[in-house]
Amino acid sequence: MASSSYFRSCRVDRRKPDLMFHPITSTQDIHSKQRSSTPDRLLLASSILFQILLALFFGHAYDMRIFMSTGYLVGTGQNPYIAQNLSAVFHNPTFQGITTIGYPPPWALVLGLIYLFTYQVIPNFLFYNLALKLPIIAGNICLAYCVVYILKQSGAPEKITRRAWIFLLFNPFFLITTSAWGQFDSIVALVSLLSLFLLYEGRQIRSAILLALAISLKPIALPLIPLVLVYQAGGSLQRTLRYLVVLTISMFLFCVGPFVLFRWDPSPILQHWNAHFTVGGGLSFMTFLEYTKWSYLIPGQWWFVGWLWVPALGLATYALKPGIKGLKDLLKKSVALILVFYLCRAWTSETNINLILPLVLILTSINELDRLSLVAVWVLPLLFSFFNTSITQLFFPSLPGLMDKLLSMDVELQTLRYAIRTMIVVLWFVAGWRIVLRCFKREPAQA
Repeated sequence: MASSSYFRSCRVDRRKPDLMFHPITSTQDIHSKQRSSTPDRLLLASSILFQILLALFFGHAYDMRIFMSTGYLVGTGQNPYIAQNLSAVFHNPTFQGITTIGYPPPWALVLGLIYLFTYQVIPNFLFYNLALKLPIIAGNICLAYCVVYILKQSGAPEKITRRAWIFLLFNPFFLITTSAWGQFDSIVALVSLLSLFLLYEGRQIRSAILLALAISLKPIALPLIPLVLVYQAGGSLQRTLRYLVVLTISMFLFCVGPFVLFRWDPSPILQHWNAHFTVGGGLSFMTFLEYTKWSYLIPGQWWFVGWLWVPALGLATYALKPGIKGLKDLLKKSVALILVFYLCRAWTSETNINLILPLVLILTSINELDRLSLVAVWVLPLLFSFFNTSITQLFFPSLPGLMDKLLSMDVELQTLRYAIRTMIVVLWFVAGWRIVLRCFKREPAQA
């Protein structure tokens, strides 16, 4: 009896955590997680604060003037695709004679909402400059966590996912081209990445809507359409047609709907429908055009150069056969098609590289690409930005005088600057095509 009562007193209450027999997985594990979460919170707060400072004092002289003007035009019920002299509105003479926004309506609508709640209430130039970039900062943070989630789903160790998270929170090229510059390619990257992941999970309707939104924000996500069609080729025809129908309807609503809803005159868009096919330069094989012709316009006899990406993307799509298998292969082929699109375009902006940066980061983290590929994807465009005077023009909101002095120095050194810039583009092409070939490389069949 005594022994039975002894054993009854030693029974473990299964309704409570077994702290006695699992001390490591209970108290110590909880404390270790609490200790590890503290520096991560500090890193996140530091990144947000740093991005806010960049967003407040910096902004590209060309792009931010257009975004500020677009916000005012949309917010006051005017057509953002008709250029106006807004020097009196912003008390700045540089707002005279600027061009209009060159993207579909969704981002213009976002800018209009920001204007209504910021500059119309508090007409402060720097505050408005910051406010226009707050969605971009939020997109940067969400993109970092999205990459972490996909890496975890791919089975990457926690140490690797944390490194990827920190990489996006503090990468110089990523932050300069988004939070400081004011371009929203990171938001396009976030929406595109979510679309690809949802496609892999079989959520086709949501994937189609997000892909339509990504393309409607910036057409740089266009190469993902043929990728989706090839990925769907192994499934039913009905699912593929449903995806295309949802994609087409969504793009129509995002791109055409605002013109109907707000009664914007589309004639400026229709008159210049081929604007993106007639310019050359930037981080492309036509980078020499600015120096030799002193213009971004492609000469008439070279008109076919602006369309070179069309057959190139078609050949790249054909090379995707016999199909795409799994999330890793889907991401690899996404990088390949987008890079073919970039490398064969007559015009490519440095900021556009942010669309493939998280994809390359994921593939590098799971050993599908080497570290050299990741380094090349952000270091070479960053160096190009410096010799392309893009970084110099970031002083526009806070130190316009310093910007003018630096630009005058760049004019004096333009021969050397263009030579170095061309060398960087050559290195970029070598690195870019190397990544394309590695992404198209087929895995050896398993025995």
